[in-house]
Amino acid sequence: MNIYSRIEPTLLLHIINRARDIQTGRVDIVPPDEFIQCAAICMDQGKTFKPHRHKPFAKETHITQESWVVIRGMVQVTLYDIDNSVLHTDVLEPGDCSITLMGGHNYLAMHDNTIVYEYKTGPYTGQQDDKVMI
Repeated sequence: MNIYSRIEPTLLLHIINRARDIQTGRVDIVPPDEFIQCAAICMDQGKTFKPHRHKPFAKETHITQESWVVIRGMVQVTLYDIDNSVLHTDVLEPGDCSITLMGGHNYLAMHDNTIVYEYKTGPYTGQQDDKVMI
């Protein structure tokens, strides 16, 4: 589910991907021109790919983009537009992920012992340098 700004309707701010919607093969979830990249891959037993490593090269980022993947429990996500107004609220279940490209977000654990993996573009220099509170 792609979530666009109400202020600038062509601006993709957030993506929610459901584990239950991943059927077969590889699906690139995030457009290739964004800093954070994410793909969903459904693999059959025995499926593999050639071992590899990635080449170092200079990359410049100008924004922190973030993703949460729910491992256990449930998380309510509130997604904000570029003017800090609430844009969308949803519930993420195990295997689901949310990706914030721009705009804001908030997460609320709905069960004890909820576990999420958080990914973000780096380097991360801490809240004082990175975040603007809504």
